[in-house]
Amino acid sequence: MSTLTIVIAAALGLAAALALDLLCAARGLLPPGFRAPWRRVLAGLIVAAFLAAGVFLPLAAAAAGVKIEPPNLSKIDTFQLFELHLIMVAVMVIWFLLGFAGRPVLAPVPPAPVPPPPAVSDGTGLIPAHEELLGTSPVPPLEETIPLAPLPASLPPPAPEIPLGRQFLAQFGFLAPDVRREIGLGLSLGLAAWVAVLAAIIAIAGVLLGLGFKDAVPHQPPPLVPLIAALPFGVRFAVSLSAGVVEESFFRGFLQPRAGIFLSTAFFVLAHLSYGQPFMLVGIALLSLIYAFLVRWRQSVWAAIAAHALFDGVQLLVVVPAVLKLIQGTAGKAAALLGLCG
Repeated sequence: MSTLTIVIAAALGLAAALALDLLCAARGLLPPGFRAPWRRVLAGLIVAAFLAAGVFLPLAAAAAGVKIEPPNLSKIDTFQLFELHLIMVAVMVIWFLLGFAGRPVLAPVPPAPVPPPPAVSDGTGLIPAHEELLGTSPVPPLEETIPLAPLPASLPPPAPEIPLGRQFLAQFGFLAPDVRREIGLGLSLGLAAWVAVLAAIIAIAGVLLGLGFKDAVPHQPPPLVPLIAALPFGVRFAVSLSAGVVEESFFRGFLQPRAGIFLSTAFFVLAHLSYGQPFMLVGIALLSLIYAFLVRWRQSVWAAIAAHALFDGVQLLVVVPAVLKLIQGTAGKAAALLGLCG
């Protein structure tokens, strides 16, 4: 990897982290801990480092004219399949602790009811005291004035502090009135998204082939996809579940509320550029937008997590293993298309 590649990736990561910080401030989403400059700067540098290495490195290599060699698949162990997800979790946790640990957040307290103004009698009934002050009623004798209610013996209790764990759930979109309902909705929509996205990328591939752009359509899936598809069932299930939970938490729960749908989607797409097949980014972009608008609609990440995990699970547990057995001639192209979003 060249020095120029590292410099470009670092510059892009810093620029993206700065944009994220400014957008947070503009949307009023800066954590209370960021009032301390060192916390805000350190959190920004951590986010910048991850974005540089996990999102912008393949783009920087392309800009520098450097070809990144694919990893040696024979030396990849199970832990490495989850390594990037673990780093994402670490980035979110550190950012959260820098922003909220030791900085209590109080629960909102509904305003106290305003008591009605004291009333006075004019001999025929009661009238509000402000009418008397405006001169709309005669001033009653002092002995006919109704006394004011006594002041409360003590002040209301202070607002309770929101527990740190609940703050974490709120910051990353995990709070929902009914989590099981959200997951059920996500599974239903995830199945529909699976059908729609695969149909879309197959149609786009057909158009490209019809126009003569044969080199734009891959003839086989990314090397990592069949590698994962050959792993034991439990590992593939864990990879699918990890992708749904961690990637949606990071890109939709963390980035989307602060950076917006389209910028967070761009980051999500660029993070998959390392697969080395630009065409597959079409399916990834479509999926990302579906998940993004699902999060905006439901105001939590649970439905998107379920949809994402279902998509990857169907790909890795059912479709890719079945199609890889038929990789011959035209079946090879079908396998490539079916593996584009795994």
